[in-house]
Amino acid sequence: MTPEQDQDDGAEILRVTVPPELTGQRLDKVVAQLCPDFSRSRLQGLIEAGELYLNDLPCAVAAKKVKAGDKIFIALPDLEDGTPQPENIPLDIVYEDDDVIVLNKAAGMVVHPAVGNPAGTLVNALLYHCGDSLSGINGVKRPGIVHRLDKDTSGLMIVAKNDKAHHKLTEQLQDRSLSRVYRAIVIGVPHPSKGTIETLIGRHPGNRLKQAVVHGNGRIAITHFQVKQAFHDTLSLVECRLATGRTHQIRVHMEHKGFPLIGDSLYGMQETALQARLRKGGYDPEAIAAIQAFPRQALHALQLAFIHPATGEKMEFASELPADFMNIINIIEDN
Repeated sequence: MTPEQDQDDGAEILRVTVPPELTGQRLDKVVAQLCPDFSRSRLQGLIEAGELYLNDLPCAVAAKKVKAGDKIFIALPDLEDGTPQPENIPLDIVYEDDDVIVLNKAAGMVVHPAVGNPAGTLVNALLYHCGDSLSGINGVKRPGIVHRLDKDTSGLMIVAKNDKAHHKLTEQLQDRSLSRVYRAIVIGVPHPSKGTIETLIGRHPGNRLKQAVVHGNGRIAITHFQVKQAFHDTLSLVECRLATGRTHQIRVHMEHKGFPLIGDSLYGMQETALQARLRKGGYDPEAIAAIQAFPRQALHALQLAFIHPATGEKMEFASELPADFMNIINIIEDN
């Protein structure tokens, strides 16, 4: 059964009727099933806010049991302006339509405004770029960030422009049908050259800025890796495919296995140890200096694939390695 949407005194109203097969189920679960274009969190928020009417009476009891023929009206409030302000920041847009944006995020750009980064973020830039084309996420006029990239990680991201797209893409992220492939330059050469790292990842016990492989109170994290190129048995270019998306996952997993990324200020190798490793690998002083000076973790989101939330079409995108990434590879190869 598809919900009907119309206007009532300027407000948007969602109307559904409970079918016989849903008799006796909870109100919140029924609404979520009958209104699949809206996220469950938004629908629960509307119920709690008193915006849902059951048989013409307001009902804020999510656990209330419903019966066949019950009429449910949901008033959709006008979109609120998100706290972040639009900023005219250039973006590298790879693809855009009414539902999604695929873009290449530059290294150094923070995704979400936060304490210490209230402006200049990807969200600020998207608010300016999209303007009135955003139809809102959870009732707020903002872009829907489906997955994040760390500040100093470059590469492909997908952003939803409406609730339906955000909800469906988030489901794909959870069921792993949304795929992401990265390139990383790591210290050392993994043997065997391909495999899977599966651990629990949680907050580092001694550093609140870091994540760590833990043995309890963590979330499952799975990374598939393959060495694409080895350099002097000292450094390597590694492909990483994410089966899950935990904070800092690739950086934590590679460091856990003894192959930290070059340029990684949180999980990287100590400067003196790296210098000794590079000397042993035969790198000249200029190359060593350039590798040690690489200003960010050497991680790039190279490929992205998903099912379009509106058309059902398989969408695949690939990006070039950025200039700084290619430059350091060239320096490594030339030694």
